[in-house]
Amino acid sequence: MDFTPSPRVVELKARISEFMDRHIYPAEPTIAAEIDLIRAGVPYPPSLVAIRRMAKAAGLWNLFLPDAEHGAGLTNWEYGMLAELMGRSLAASMAFNCAAPDTGNMEILAEFGTPEQKKRWLAPLLEGEIRSCFSMTEPEVAGSDPTLLRTRAVRDGKHWVINGHKWFTSGAIGASVAIVMTVTNPDNAPHLRASMILVPTDAPGFNLIRPVPVMGHAGGGGHCEIRYEDCRVPAENLLGPEGAGFMIAQARLGPGRIHHCMRAIGAAERALEMMCRRAATRVSFGGPLGEKQFVQEMIATSRMEIDQARLLVLHAAWKMDTVGKKEARQEISMIKVVAANICMNVIDRAIQVHGALGVSDDTPLARMWRELRMLRLADGPDEVHKTVIARRELRRFAG
Repeated sequence: MDFTPSPRVVELKARISEFMDRHIYPAEPTIAAEIDLIRAGVPYPPSLVAIRRMAKAAGLWNLFLPDAEHGAGLTNWEYGMLAELMGRSLAASMAFNCAAPDTGNMEILAEFGTPEQKKRWLAPLLEGEIRSCFSMTEPEVAGSDPTLLRTRAVRDGKHWVINGHKWFTSGAIGASVAIVMTVTNPDNAPHLRASMILVPTDAPGFNLIRPVPVMGHAGGGGHCEIRYEDCRVPAENLLGPEGAGFMIAQARLGPGRIHHCMRAIGAAERALEMMCRRAATRVSFGGPLGEKQFVQEMIATSRMEIDQARLLVLHAAWKMDTVGKKEARQEISMIKVVAANICMNVIDRAIQVHGALGVSDDTPLARMWRELRMLRLADGPDEVHKTVIARRELRRFAG
């Protein structure tokens, strides 16, 4: 393994960093203030739209896609380095058209979509003209066990008719299309029951109930509760083969976990920098905070955790690139737990060093904690991944 970035990645890192310094960091307060302007037909805050236009013109666009036809043609570990930079700001991934859930949705549309689906949905997503959402989690059943899904799609002639109750469909406000995970074959084996269906958000029967408040906040695209009530869409909106929903979901999750984890490391890196600056300049009890042993321990531990996590994630990405997603399953599960937890640890320490300022919205730290805490739950909670990791290890030693 050699994680020395290629000249192209070095150049992209420099350009992304410079773009963020000039356009994204200064605009963070304005973007945050405009987040409630998102609504049907308005997928992004107005100030972010202008930044996205500049990013696209600069060629800093769709960098996550590994194929040269639609994206930058980077490997997973190469893009991981760019994702870390983007993770330093909650607005950056959106600025570069590299934000979830659009990234995962574009990946599966590119891999499994029909030519008509690609023309209608993938092309405008790639151009940044629309946003999408991914509708899988349900309030009545454990999201960590998707075999329990209850939402049902029944074939009626040339249409699918969908009925069900979803929530935490993130980004549904302002999205033009939802990819819905729904049971189409209830008598099949548990992992062959579900399919994915493309549902326009203006389809009759797509009823967005509310954005679920998260720690007191419900702005932006929202983590939305949706009821599908006799929601009728054309049969050709089936994404991929019938009954292949779980297979497609796994294809979507592999690269997505690399992206999430590297962005989490970028957020932790920024939090550590803020912690160090605060510790170097804030005076208390006769000297800077950085002279206090407790604060030094926070800084040292954070530095070690971030660097360990980064190497673990890059190794997982390298393994995906060299031997495939299936063979890298163990590493992908491990990074999902490690990166989410070190991110929370470091941000929490940074908040502590900032004192009361840290829990206010006058710095990015409180919002980072609020937005990123979900990483320990999304795409599988820590406990499920740890169980899977342990089972794989035990199988190695089974008699």
